[in-house]
Amino acid sequence: MDVGYSNTKGNFSLRAAALIIHDNDLLLAQNDQYDCYYTVGGGIQQNETSENAVIRECYEETGCHFEIDRLVFVQERLYKVEGIDHHEIVFFYLMKKRSLALYNGINTDQKKEHLHWIPIDELGNLNIVPAFIRTAVKNLPKEVIHIISHE
Repeated sequence: MDVGYSNTKGNFSLRAAALIIHDNDLLLAQNDQYDCYYTVGGGIQQNETSENAVIRECYEETGCHFEIDRLVFVQERLYKVEGIDHHEIVFFYLMKKRSLALYNGINTDQKKEHLHWIPIDELGNLNIVPAFIRTAVKNLPKEVIHIISHE
């Protein structure tokens, strides 16, 4: 069970996300029902570390084994969907490949979700959630950066 809850004030979730970069391209996912791109990742389960969660999510969504290079960003993201307040905390990990057989358009573990290699120089032209990813991956910091965003 993923760590999170819903109450009369809105929803809270705890997530882990992967920054998978290869040949100056960033691996992003897109669902056929939405016009945005997003990183591979998902909810952290009860009694699971964020590190274990990102490794699990990478494997579930790509079928490939990845190792963690390092934690890069921790984001507190506050946003609304259909009038409901959402608050999520996301740990963004830079990943290093152990094996890499990922091609544009392949499906994830979700039926209508596909993976895409997007050139980092073209990220600014896309609708990416969360928005800070469009510019943040161009020059990854050496230290962990804490980001608070209201979207």
